[in-house]
Amino acid sequence: MTTLNVENVSICYRIGDFQSIGLKEYLMRKLTHTYFSKKFWAVKDVSFSLDKSDMLGIIGSNGAGKSTLLKAISGVMTPSNGTIQTQGKVVAFLELASGFDGDLTVKENTYLRGALLGYSRSLIDEQYDNIIAYAGLGEFADRPFRQLSSGMKSRLAFAIASLVQPDILILDEVLSVGDGAFQAKSEKRMKEIINAGSTTILVSHSLPQVRNLCNKVLWLDHGKQVAFGPSAPICARYEEFLRDGKLPEPLPWTDFESYYYSRLDADDGE
Repeated sequence: MTTLNVENVSICYRIGDFQSIGLKEYLMRKLTHTYFSKKFWAVKDVSFSLDKSDMLGIIGSNGAGKSTLLKAISGVMTPSNGTIQTQGKVVAFLELASGFDGDLTVKENTYLRGALLGYSRSLIDEQYDNIIAYAGLGEFADRPFRQLSSGMKSRLAFAIASLVQPDILILDEVLSVGDGAFQAKSEKRMKEIINAGSTTILVSHSLPQVRNLCNKVLWLDHGKQVAFGPSAPICARYEEFLRDGKLPEPLPWTDFESYYYSRLDADDGE
């Protein structure tokens, strides 16, 4: 069953010096054609589809368009071109530490974030102790939220958001929060969600993490799709790209798979 279909999606921004001037000056410059403006394609012609229980890793250098694409899939922004079709409930972890009130306590913020995610008060009542224990914030429950470190804030946000079983789960560098122990715990929770049938999309700069968790990979470079398909062959080619800086031409995943297994055979023959 297909839960997500992304077809020829492009996202365009208009950039220029008009962004730093007032409305009056902008109108004057527009009338006299003396301002600078151009289109910037953050994402260009990206297409892929995911089935139930798929976990997609999106890889690419900084500025590749990974986070912008996630915002479009989660409904935060509308694509300039193309279509995105989703089936079921979408939960996105895009900026975990945002959306809290620094003047409220940790406990009050737990209920606030839960309400924003559509959880009932009874659910938070029932799960509150588990949330705080999972985030490791038992002694901070009655302290102002602003006293928490960024890692603590992200741990709390993750603990709240991962309460429910979504149809599509979107993670932007979420599994890099906290120390090694919490990262291992969050990875375990993600595997539980995946095994329960959620389609998951993960953006991560950790290639071992993508290999460990994801069965499919989307490789972006400067907004363009380099490859989409099974994790192992694409991660192997991306690892070579990180070493030599040579970007392959966009290819169907079968070519990456053939390349991957030919390299394995070559290594076995040495």
